Amino acid sequence: MAAAETSWTNEAIISDALGRAADLAIGSTGDGWRLSRWRQFVGSYQLPALPDPTFVVHIAGKPRVKVWERDGWSETSSIPGCATILPAGQPSGWLVDGELDVVTLSISAAELRGTPANDQFQRMRFAFADPLGAALTRQILGELYAPQTAERQVYVTALAGALKAHMVRGPQGAAATTIPTSDFAAYRLHHIMNRVLAHPEADHSLEVMATEAGLTPSHFCRVFKRATGVSPHQYVMKARLNRAQELLAGSDLTIAQVSEALGFTSQSHFTRAFRGYAGQTPSTWRATKAH
Repeated sequence: MAAAETSWTNEAIISDALGRAADLAIGSTGDGWRLSRWRQFVGSYQLPALPDPTFVVHIAGKPRVKVWERDGWSETSSIPGCATILPAGQPSGWLVDGELDVVTLSISAAELRGTPANDQFQRMRFAFADPLGAALTRQILGELYAPQTAERQVYVTALAGALKAHMVRGPQGAAATTIPTSDFAAYRLHHIMNRVLAHPEADHSLEVMATEAGLTPSHFCRVFKRATGVSPHQYVMKARLNRAQELLAGSDLTIAQVSEALGFTSQSHFTRAFRGYAGQTPSTWRATKAH
């Protein structure tokens, strides 16, 4: 049996761990890649080590996905628009607190071996902002769910090749100082999204974000939503509320202190937003997390 297991693909192992097949799957044997869409629901999942490195793009669902670290679930959560690199040979644990919708792109480890790109797939990188990867993934899905023609199949293959090249190049490998700020706005979106995730309490106004991206506010909203699936305001609010859950569960701050720390205009505003996000008031949610 051990010999048979080693011949399993990433997708077969993921399917076995989740107890269901991918919603959609395509691949190219000659080019050594496979792309699959997975929609899963609340629960914790143990994923055995995969034979090939995998690029995971979080495209929809609630932003409450965590991974198991050495001694507990990660403080950081993945939200739509984020990506994760899962290296070959590393088991992982995943906590899904709500509906999850992700796309995985796996590349043959043999194809990467001996190339400069191989180094970036030696460790896990969880939940980094990747608007370009998310935009390419959404475009691929849109084409796959449309009526199929020979021309569309060629286009999908080209898009998948672009996503593969994006994965191999590694958006996280370029230093901020080397990114040309006058080029494609996705690069600037990447830094805006990372800043929101790192400091959700800050005043991330639409005007400031649009100016940094070099776009008008209305154009910035359209570009941002196409890349992440949510508006800039929704993205900031989700990041704040996700941090609020961390503070409520892991600190002794009062509800008022959490509200103030995260930049809400009032405690009542915070309570309304939190109830809409988590389905409970902050105090009730905190009580359910108490041991």
